Amino acid sequence: MPDYTREAQHGGRVAGVDEVGRGPLAGPVVAAAVIFDRGVPPRLAVLLDDSKKLSAVARRRAYTALQGTRGVHIAVAAASVAEIARLNILHAAFLAMRRAVARLPVRPDLVLVDGNAAPDFGCRTDCVVGGDGESLSIAAASIVAKVVRDRLMERLAVRWPAYGWERNAGYGTAQHRAALCDVGTTPHHRASFGLVRQLSLGLPADSHADWVVS
Repeated sequence: MPDYTREAQHGGRVAGVDEVGRGPLAGPVVAAAVIFDRGVPPRLAVLLDDSKKLSAVARRRAYTALQGTRGVHIAVAAASVAEIARLNILHAAFLAMRRAVARLPVRPDLVLVDGNAAPDFGCRTDCVVGGDGESLSIAAASIVAKVVRDRLMERLAVRWPAYGWERNAGYGTAQHRAALCDVGTTPHHRASFGLVRQLSLGLPADSHADWVVS
């Protein structure tokens, strides 16, 4: 379970940062940054974990609790499908992270980032592999980013219902791949990703394609 050790040892203002959506065939990549000004109340800490380990209901409960807790600063940002195509997915994720930190109402002294690489935030940055399972700040950011992105894909699914985005969040499930072959692509699909790239190049469609070029 994540804890507040890294943040407490630093002693200054620490932001946890994480992103969601590097792998999907459609939709933006979304990043969140979270700062706990007064530490993490126990009633909130027990709700926080790596977003991938939580059910959708548990994520929404934690998200609501984060929004309703005093001294919690939250910022969310995204990089668009067009930016993913222009920059590649890694650098688009870094762009979303930088935007999220820039949108925080207070400037962090330290940024903790999930993973082994990070962009330049203009302050000290520590990469934490598996950080969403180690740091409460990163875990909170992972939950916020996941909930926000899932809600965005649910809204897009209303207009583009064939792909099942309300269930798969744009990932390449069997339904999503089959719809790509049957219906084609949308402006929200990532042109350099797997089956989307095949179709955009006029190559024979393979609904099991899952390779990525970025």
